[in-house]
Amino acid sequence: MNVSSSAESPLPLLRIGDRAPDFSARTTHGEFIMSALRGHWVLLFAHPADFTPVCTSEFIALARSADEFQKRDCALLGISADSLPAHLAWVEAIKTQFGIQIPFPIIEDPSLAVARAYGMLDCAAQDSATVRSVFVIDPTGTIRAILNYPATVGRSVPELLRLLCALQEVDRAGALTPESWQPGQRTVAPPLQTQAAVEKAGAKWFFQPMVRERS
Repeated sequence: MNVSSSAESPLPLLRIGDRAPDFSARTTHGEFIMSALRGHWVLLFAHPADFTPVCTSEFIALARSADEFQKRDCALLGISADSLPAHLAWVEAIKTQFGIQIPFPIIEDPSLAVARAYGMLDCAAQDSATVRSVFVIDPTGTIRAILNYPATVGRSVPELLRLLCALQEVDRAGALTPESWQPGQRTVAPPLQTQAAVEKAGAKWFFQPMVRERS
């Protein structure tokens, strides 16, 4: 495991807009370097341990939706503190018991170096019990969204896919996506910046639909 940051000093808490730390590690698909995925979207999702019930349900759901993420040029990456042999055993057990092939790599992080570099747990943590984070990383290597969950609550794969689509629409159209937005629905315009624009827009100046592009 190799993370591009100093292990001697405390790592700052990552925020939206920060550059995703680079690292190299072993995975169920072989050796991996995070920066090799520049130019693509990435969904990095962590789980506390293999063979846990909530995470098993999530991995099955992510495997079933993997094609939808691939269509949107988004790589799926799992990670936990368990060893590569444990990851391989878990993947095989899911295939044998549930008939589901896990198509994405799972990264081993036994030293918790990646978990700490990404702020998934504090420097004093002794185990990975609190590692339940999701990072959406754009093609430039910038973190665009961070979600944290308790070990008792499963993540929603449809919501993760919706979040990815919304971020891509924001980049494509320069628009904002309103509550519960789904692909194909109307977006809203960014906030107006001048008094003249507000007066021209009228009483609903603070919530304006985005003008549709002409085909």
